[in-house]
Amino acid sequence: MSSPPTFADVQAAARRLEGVTLRTPLLENPRVNDRLGGRLLLKAECLQRTGSFKLRGAYNFLASMSEADRKKGAVGWSSGNHAQGLAEAGRLLGVKTTIVMPADAPALKVANTRASGAEVVLYDRVKDSREEIGTGIARKTGATIVPPYDHPWILTGQGTAGLELAEQAKALGVTLDAVAAPCSGGGLATGVALGVQGISPTTTVHAGEPAGFDDLARSLASGKKETNEKLSGSICDALLAPTPGDVTFPLARKVLGPGLVVSDEEVLDAMELAFREFKLVLEPGGAVALAAALTGKLPVRGRAVAVICSGGNVDHETFARALRRRPA
Repeated sequence: MSSPPTFADVQAAARRLEGVTLRTPLLENPRVNDRLGGRLLLKAECLQRTGSFKLRGAYNFLASMSEADRKKGAVGWSSGNHAQGLAEAGRLLGVKTTIVMPADAPALKVANTRASGAEVVLYDRVKDSREEIGTGIARKTGATIVPPYDHPWILTGQGTAGLELAEQAKALGVTLDAVAAPCSGGGLATGVALGVQGISPTTTVHAGEPAGFDDLARSLASGKKETNEKLSGSICDALLAPTPGDVTFPLARKVLGPGLVVSDEEVLDAMELAFREFKLVLEPGGAVALAAALTGKLPVRGRAVAVICSGGNVDHETFARALRRRPA
């Protein structure tokens, strides 16, 4: 696919994913709405197969490959959710997968990736380059590199979550003023924007990022790709890409509104509220967009707003830490 991805590409991805991915629910809570003075809807991708939205893009990518390329296998790199999504997509389609994962990735994500049949190669997030390791494996084996976000097949697969969200809101009679999605490299946010705006053109879409790792927000503000100063240091382990993607950033400039940035403490508060009010288990990265809505960085008062709760693969210690928070 050489031309920029479109809404039609998201629709095509949805057809490939039919019967494979779950149509996750769009949830609403009257107490939360009363507190915020508007309507807040949560797209619960934490309930998706593998516990995050990532199966959408990974399956769409493998399903779009030629049969000959699928036989050679696939290699990817990820802190966990893309790893699990790609491993499961490979299992479903009979494609051998190798995943390069940071040694400090949550043990649950590593175990789940192996459980879907993938070979896991661990690396040091600070000292090593996952891209170099993965590229070396692909060169040696002939496998196809499946990037975590920076490819049209990936972002249009992720965009099916936005397509579903817009369809579900429309069925409820809700005209969405804004939608927000967590962001690492921008595949989910840009794909969601394509999916949402194909049905609801007036809805603005925003990317949520953790403080200190807000490269996309700063890039959108400056008009050029910015890079984070650090490679680690946030509890949002899934959202630590160093800079926006070559495919995602040009699209982000066209389809996304200003970025939203939240602190780790605000993320923990959002995780606590999601469990208390919506009965959802969220990992930190999966709660970033919700945190932006709860803190008013994405205004809800007098509006209808939806957020993607993108993943629920959280380790016990971090989740317990969130639940110990006093309700805000």
